[in-house]
Amino acid sequence: MIDELVEQIEGRFGELERQMSDPEVIADRARYAEVGREYRELEAAHELTREYRKLRDDLDGARELLAEDGDDPELRKLVEEAPSRIEELEEEIRLAMVERDPNDAKNVIVEIRAGAGGDEAALFAGDLLKMLTRYAERRGFQTEVLSTSPAEVGGFKEVTFAIKGEGAYSVFKYEGGTHRVQRVPKTESQGRIHTSTATVAVLPEAEEVEVEIADEDLQVDVYRSSGPGGQHVNTTDSAVRLTHQPSGIVVSMQDEKSQRQNRDKAMRVLRARLYERAQAEQHAERASERRAQVGTGERSEKVRTYNFPQGRVTDHRIKLTSHNIDAVLAGELDEFSEALEAEERRARLEAQAAEAP
Repeated sequence: MIDELVEQIEGRFGELERQMSDPEVIADRARYAEVGREYRELEAAHELTREYRKLRDDLDGARELLAEDGDDPELRKLVEEAPSRIEELEEEIRLAMVERDPNDAKNVIVEIRAGAGGDEAALFAGDLLKMLTRYAERRGFQTEVLSTSPAEVGGFKEVTFAIKGEGAYSVFKYEGGTHRVQRVPKTESQGRIHTSTATVAVLPEAEEVEVEIADEDLQVDVYRSSGPGGQHVNTTDSAVRLTHQPSGIVVSMQDEKSQRQNRDKAMRVLRARLYERAQAEQHAERASERRAQVGTGERSEKVRTYNFPQGRVTDHRIKLTSHNIDAVLAGELDEFSEALEAEERRARLEAQAAEAP
């Protein structure tokens, strides 16, 4: 079974290498980009197969030499240690070839909303915005704020922003859910610890071809902006509210001075929400896919706790704790992302094995 998989990986990787240097493929920009994307996705698995092949060959050679020569400490050590590493490589190769989430390559739209906790929840929503945008920048992604609703004390009642770049959804999908903070608010004179929450929704950004919105299904209202932006936004009908009548989804945008810009941003968010709804319906119909996910991503689910008095951050889905809360809030989320990705791959592998005939 594993040898068949290794041969498939090597064969496909070799074919992709040939296509990458084929003048016809190079001349076709769309095809070249697609081949390049698949090549990059397969590269890690191919490296594992190379290590697997070499270790198998080294082990076979060491056994033959020991049979002839009798005793060589280095060869004996190789014979003792190689089998366990080969087993690890077999598992890593299987995990590397687990079917990917079809949305992994997409850009994302992130919505953060203050939850329970009043002013402290709004401040925490602002902390989460900084954390996620800093993480995005560290990973080489671009961010774009789409809509804000600032709170009087600081932070946000809600904020919506986009993260752009190859594979953005594969990184940020694990941030969806309810985030909980435990700390002493600045306004707390007694020094008591308060618990507040903010919800994060991570939506794969849908293209127009993926989500068609009929004009007759859309109610468009324009009104005067009430937010920041100076005199201009308060004297023209630049704010836009879109109501998708079949689903009841409402999206409002008022941060831009131009009605057209606000409408374009609102359409992006509406498409993302409709796409997420369609995806959720598909997942609900396929129980095996839901089992293969890490958590449900539903906003009611507590995914992570940030405990300031103890200086720790705990992800409840994988029981992983970091004791450097400042670094995490500064955008150092790699430890969590990598562990959650590994858990998702393991769960998907189990689901695929259960579905196999």
